[in-house]
Amino acid sequence: MPALHAFANPARFLKIARPLTPVLFWLGAGLIAFGVWAGLTLTPPDYLQGESVRIIYLHVPAAWLGMGGWSGIAVSSIAFLVWRHPLAAIAARAIAVPGAVFAAICLVTGAIWGRPTWGTYWQWDGRLTSMLLLLFVYLGYMALSRADRERGGAGEIPALYGIAGSVLLPIIRYSVVWWNTLHQGPSIGLTQSTIDRSILWPLPFTLVGFTLLFAAIVLMRMRALLATAKAEARLRRKAAA
Repeated sequence: MPALHAFANPARFLKIARPLTPVLFWLGAGLIAFGVWAGLTLTPPDYLQGESVRIIYLHVPAAWLGMGGWSGIAVSSIAFLVWRHPLAAIAARAIAVPGAVFAAICLVTGAIWGRPTWGTYWQWDGRLTSMLLLLFVYLGYMALSRADRERGGAGEIPALYGIAGSVLLPIIRYSVVWWNTLHQGPSIGLTQSTIDRSILWPLPFTLVGFTLLFAAIVLMRMRALLATAKAEARLRRKAAA
């Protein structure tokens, strides 16, 4: 725990985050570029879905990061409430925007993929509806966090909201198992997949690449939020002098 508290020190965090951000960004961008190129040029069309299956290289990472982003908010919120880590609330705020963007990308790419596959852009089934709710929860968190800061709150209310919103994650994950929905069941697992390897193999490159890009964006936003907080504190000191 002392080591964790030391890492939560803003100065120590910035010392690590500054050089790490461009490394994560460019490594992620390179993996994404290779994965997308391979998925568009080196893999065959699906025997049922045809060329539309290629959207998987964006849709799956977006779904993963939309859910993973909220997991990060929940963990950061717990750390803030329990240990009062100075960076925990900032981390949650930094995650919210890219998490919401990837949740939206998941919904849009899912609709594009669904039109030729299911014959409709949208269906109010368990997976799609719960993912849409997660996007709204992201937007609610951002609005609540902003209002809490403007009112001079300490951050407890957004943190509690961040923990409560995590109830959607298992619903999204298991919705295709619990209910008979239009969305296909689990197709990618840790040990096996229903998708042929000739189509699936570029996916890990885009999945890891977008994850690294997501991490770089979060670090950039955390650095920007810390700089803003430092500038605001300086202005308050000058005003009080």
